[in-house]
Amino acid sequence: MDKLNHYRNLIKTILGQFVEWDKRQPTPGEETVLIADDERNHYVLMTVGWVNNQRVLNMRVYVRLHDEKFWIEEDWTEDGIAADLLREGVPKEDIVLAFHDPETRKHTDFAAA
Repeated sequence: MDKLNHYRNLIKTILGQFVEWDKRQPTPGEETVLIADDERNHYVLMTVGWVNNQRVLNMRVYVRLHDEKFWIEEDWTEDGIAADLLREGVPKEDIVLAFHDPETRKHTDFAAA
């Protein structure tokens, strides 16, 4: 399996685990959904629904694959998606913490771009 397909499957597996975890501990009125676009390499984990007559629509994670790297654009998970990727053997140079500005990224242990 080539690197890009491996990374596509890996991010879907990791985000899918969040969906399954939320199904085991559901919040009434909310649903966690995974949106995966393999053609354009965008992966989004969202919470949607209605609670107390209030609309719930939150992007929890947004990761895209660009230049064979994970670009983490949004991450509201407790430990961070980067930690999950590292546990799965992804090297730090293949992970961009894109939610930081480019100057800040230069001072992290991860790829700047």
